[in-house]
Order: sequence, then C-alpha cells, then structure tokens
Amino acid sequence: MAKNRRNQSAAIRFGPALKALLLCLIMAGLAVGYVWQKSQIYQLGRQITAGEHRLAQLRDGNQKLSDQLAALNSPVMLDQRVHALNLGLVPAQPAQVCRMTEPPPDNGADRRFAARQDGRMTQ
Repeated sequence: MAKNRRNQSAAIRFGPALKALLLCLIMAGLAVGYVWQKSQIYQLGRQITAGEHRLAQLRDGNQKLSDQLAALNSPVMLDQRVHALNLGLVPAQPAQVCRMTEPPPDNGADRRFAARQDGRMTQ
C-alpha cells in the first residue's frame, strides 16, 4: 500500500529543501570569502608598491643629501665660504704645525698584572 503524502511529517518534506538551502549558503559564504581574500591581496599589493615607491624616494633624497654634504665639505668649497664670509682664515704655516708620534703598542701581557709598589707583578 502506498503512503499518503498527507501523513508524512513536515521534516521529511522539507529535508531536501533545507539541504539545498544549506548548500547554497555554504557556496555563497565561500564566494564572499574568496572575493574578500582577493580584495585583501590587491590592497596589500598596493601598499607594498607604495612602500617601495617611498623607499626609492628616500634613497634618492639620501643620495642627494650625501652629495651635497660631500660638496660642502670639499676644501675648495670651504675656501670659497671663508673668503665670502671674510673670516680671515689662512692655512697653517709649517712652523705652526706640531707633529706628534704615536707610541708603539705594547704586547698587552703586562696589562693583566697589577704592579706592586716594590716593582713585582701580581696576578
């Protein structure tokens, strides 16, 4: 004898519809997650590009400043500035230069010992 559809419970009739709805929700969630992930990758790529551009600008600025510093520290430029500001500075005469010699380095073994007043070394 065939079963009557009126006697079937509501859970049995709506089961396939609930499964289809759940499957659609899962697929929609996965699609939204995929689009969000791609959006994040794109934004991070733009941030990296902007950071690299900023780094290139800073390196260029540092190079320009380093070149400017080298030019300002050159003897020719310093001499021009002295004359422009009327400072009256002149190079030192050879008699004004005092040359000092550096003492030769000792072997360092004596530094480990402290000298007593009687002249003997102790550890």
